[in-house]
Amino acid sequence: MTAFFALATSLLWGLADFGGGLLTRRTPALTVVVVSQGIAATVLGAIVLATGGFSEAGPRLWFAFAAGLVGPVALFSFYKALALGPMGVVSPLATLSVAVPVGVGLLLGERPGLTQVAGIAVAVTGVVLAGGPQLKGAPVQRQAILLTLVAALGFGTVFALITEASRSVTGLFLALFVQRLTNVAAGGIALHTSVKRGGEALPVGGFPWASLPALAFVGLADVAANGTYSVAAQHGPITVAAVLASLYPVVTALAARGFLRERLRGIQAAGAGLALVGTLLLATG
Repeated sequence: MTAFFALATSLLWGLADFGGGLLTRRTPALTVVVVSQGIAATVLGAIVLATGGFSEAGPRLWFAFAAGLVGPVALFSFYKALALGPMGVVSPLATLSVAVPVGVGLLLGERPGLTQVAGIAVAVTGVVLAGGPQLKGAPVQRQAILLTLVAALGFGTVFALITEASRSVTGLFLALFVQRLTNVAAGGIALHTSVKRGGEALPVGGFPWASLPALAFVGLADVAANGTYSVAAQHGPITVAAVLASLYPVVTALAARGFLRERLRGIQAAGAGLALVGTLLLATG
């Protein structure tokens, strides 16, 4: 069950990142975040009402609130780092986020077997290579490295926090709803501040209504990924769940290959293969 839900997480996050990347080519990134998360919050609110999830309110929701605050900071840092580039360094480096939940799992007493340890090492190596790390070229700005590390720490922290936010299905819906409301509030404040400083909230042609289904997909896929990761981490070792969930860069690369006909570099193809081997080792260990 852990492997299934963790792999579902990587699939959903990978597709959400791919869709979000396409949307930000035409629409400001902050707007994409706020609108997509707003749609997700609306759907989750309806689900919580239908399932009576508000009865699950309790102290654990503070974990969801914290995840909602950390998530936008991590995302904005990641986008800024990608803008400073090079992406061939930023993208693979961001996968260090897996260190946070893995570290939490080890602190809680989890001790993976030898096969799983080998799987973790192979899978993480594969994910880094699948990002197509840039091994040559101009020096990387220190600011880009710092922002990427902030993003990685933030993403990993969200992994750990959302796992603690609930212990039941209805409670999980409520936790995700609180997280999304906090995301929208924090993102909205950042967007307002950006506009006051002269930034753009909308593309030249106005709000991209034709992109609304894609924005909805990005938001709902992201929230579904948080949900499947929480289930994976609660029903099995956090170390295994975190590593398998971190395979989303491979999904993004393959989606770009399939939909945009982007050619995979040799190092990316090798990374995807290693990630698959690591997945099999983890699943069978």
